[in-house]
Amino acid sequence: MNLTLKVWRQKGPADEGRMVTYHVEDVSPDMSFLEMLDVLNERLILEGDDPVAFDHDCREGICGMCGMVINGVAHGEQRATTTCQLHMRHFKDGDTITIEPWRAAPFPVVKDLVVDRSAFDRIIQAGGFISVPAGSAPDAHTIPVKKADADAAFDAATCIGCGACVAACPNGSASLFTAAKITHLGLLPQGQPERDSRAKAMVEQMDAEGFGGCTNTGECTAVCPKGIPLETIARMNRDYLRAK
Repeated sequence: MNLTLKVWRQKGPADEGRMVTYHVEDVSPDMSFLEMLDVLNERLILEGDDPVAFDHDCREGICGMCGMVINGVAHGEQRATTTCQLHMRHFKDGDTITIEPWRAAPFPVVKDLVVDRSAFDRIIQAGGFISVPAGSAPDAHTIPVKKADADAAFDAATCIGCGACVAACPNGSASLFTAAKITHLGLLPQGQPERDSRAKAMVEQMDAEGFGGCTNTGECTAVCPKGIPLETIARMNRDYLRAK
């Protein structure tokens, strides 16, 4: 396939960014989206140009590093798919593809498509942990957990912290991310001692980072690559109100 790419280029946080148009030829439908960008960057390097900076790591849909907005949709229009797992077979020959970074005040652009998501780390540091004695792992089934609670906790724990929920939300809210981290600990027996303090601390840190409030538009769960449901936000709100 031959494609036209309109890519956001920005040299640094203090620089003014702009869209730059590139043409990429002979793109295999079997390539992932990031492999297509690799091809573009190899050509730019050979031409003596600066390659497009973008985040990536495992390229297996696990780490959440590969965040970018593709044609106006976080991670692209393929549902429940990270950018690294999005394949070029979902595009057509001659397509024009617009590629931008996450757009949110708490996610300042570092360079091109790379944003600083350390605000998520600070939310986790505020309470995303449990207090347990260090040592070897306990035997299985030592602490009984209801099947429904275990399933719901696991679903919430699949959050990879990519930030797509923030990029998609018209308010720039991090409620789905924060709720997922609060929920997967709050549903398990091991997470009960800090349940109230965790919800209070993490929600207040989220607000302190400058993320917007949730108005239940549902855009976050629509683009979440792990399909985390909106009900996790309701659970977070209940825990927070109880803690207050």
